[in-house]
Amino acid sequence: MCMVKPILKWAGGKQQLLTEIQSFIPESFDRYHEPFLGGGAVFFNLEPSQGSINDRNERLINFYQQVRDNPEELISVLESFEHPESDPNTELEYSDKSETGKSITEYYYQQRARFNKRPYTDDFDPLEEAALLLYLNRTCYNGLYRENQSGGFNSPIGSYTDPSWVFPDRLRAVSETLQDISICNRDFEYVSEYVSENDVIYMDPPYKPESETASFTEYDQDGFGENDQMRLLEFVEELAQLGVTIIVSNSGIMKPRYEELSEFTVHTVSASRSINSDGDNRGDVQEIIAVANGA
Repeated sequence: MCMVKPILKWAGGKQQLLTEIQSFIPESFDRYHEPFLGGGAVFFNLEPSQGSINDRNERLINFYQQVRDNPEELISVLESFEHPESDPNTELEYSDKSETGKSITEYYYQQRARFNKRPYTDDFDPLEEAALLLYLNRTCYNGLYRENQSGGFNSPIGSYTDPSWVFPDRLRAVSETLQDISICNRDFEYVSEYVSENDVIYMDPPYKPESETASFTEYDQDGFGENDQMRLLEFVEELAQLGVTIIVSNSGIMKPRYEELSEFTVHTVSASRSINSDGDNRGDVQEIIAVANGA
């Protein structure tokens, strides 16, 4: 089976840990569920035929819905975009100022303002928003998806000589993979309504930071704090008692917490992080993979 490649760059992506994570997944299972999808490296590596994906970032989930349901229309919109350093398109809105009044002199910032219509105006086109998400993801600084407290995407323009953002073949392959998958925009506990015995759940929550300067939970406006981490611990412990295979990734600082769960075995792995809001914290870091009822 040829792995479908993820489309989006995403903080905390698991591309380099696929072999380790895959080793804990049973050879045979019924359905696969991923409550914190992000860029979906594990999901697309597995290409499950049935199951569910979820993320509480509503614009990310809209993107996957549009890829699944309208791939050709999405490709057409993507092909209409220009180089991020081009002059703004005067035939489109926000050619001189953003919704918040900031001056716009480059095409990238015009498209960023258009993408931010949802949080600032609630007036947006789902297909256009999905195309803009991919365009910005592939042309912003370091592929960093980040929202301010108002929900506005605020990553600056990146430095690319010849950036790519269309990927028609990859989009079509992802669309095909998603056809029989339920796509949700809810809290991670949604999965209790979908999961049953002999299913697999992979949890990749925003990590608990190792230090104040290492913090990166700002991929959406709500963050993922200490209470959420503790709620997740209690939730996976309950699910594990049902005999479901559960695999959880997190930062090394969470190792003692997961070792306290009787159903879980905790493994330490090293991963390189190239997407981080703090450049000093890119590089190799210690992470954990906690497994219950796995292979």
